[in-house]
Amino acid sequence: MEERKYTKRSEAEKKIINNRLNRIEGQVRGVKKMIEENRYCDDVLIQLSAIDKSIKSLANHILENHMYTCVLKDLEKGNYEIIDEVVNLFRRFQ
Repeated sequence: MEERKYTKRSEAEKKIINNRLNRIEGQVRGVKKMIEENRYCDDVLIQLSAIDKSIKSLANHILENHMYTCVLKDLEKGNYEIIDEVVNLFRRFQ
């Protein structure tokens, strides 16, 4: 069984991530309301595009932090398998 990894995040970093997640959650609720109100497809699609960009922006933020923290620490410890993990992660982003 594979050992589960954890990332220690500062309270400030958690706050940044949670604020962004709360905004995304609000955007999704807004789209649900738009559907209930039978809003025009174009308007809904524009909002969905905004949600997509918000999620991608958050993912990039977390990825950047991952590279400068988790990946760097593993490389410093001589754990070069982390490179395979990062390569597979980038494949998921395509």
